[in-house]
Amino acid sequence: MRIWTRISVASALLATALLTTGCGTVSTIGKLEDGAGGEASRMWDRWVEGNGDIAVATTWERKVKPGVTAKDVEEILKLVAVERNMRDVGVLPLSKELEARSGKKEKLLTVYSYCSPATARKMVDFSPHMAAYLPCRISVVEHDDGSLWLYTLNMDMMVKMGRKLPSPLKEEAWAVRETIWQMMERASKGEF
Repeated sequence: MRIWTRISVASALLATALLTTGCGTVSTIGKLEDGAGGEASRMWDRWVEGNGDIAVATTWERKVKPGVTAKDVEEILKLVAVERNMRDVGVLPLSKELEARSGKKEKLLTVYSYCSPATARKMVDFSPHMAAYLPCRISVVEHDDGSLWLYTLNMDMMVKMGRKLPSPLKEEAWAVRETIWQMMERASKGEF
């Protein structure tokens, strides 16, 4: 009899937990951007393809076309930022810093930072946690084979997967997303 009581109590607790969690999930789903589930599914697929590497799931990457130099990439990033009214807010030349410390040649690793100050402020007002994603960054990484790659945060998480953004914040966030997308596309192809 004791075993059945324990099973009954455990079953009741499990059912309560599932109902409570389920109700919260249903409530949250109604607050999300249209297509959020599809974006979450794409991220899940990338997480699986990346063998559980969360960075693979949450980033975009582009291989830089052979013949396009790191200097070309830097100039194109700056050009697109100016064209689309994004502020260049800093460069972190990590490989140069490591070379200065060790005296040894390092593979290229440079982080470029960009921001739309007004949009950033509105996003943080909408969700203070968004501050952790500031500023937008694009990293140029040299792989062991000498190829250059670009990496950035998957901006679709911000505009497609979260709580519904009010207008005009939604349109401004989409413009930032499009700018980062264009920077990645054009820099990877060497398109000035």
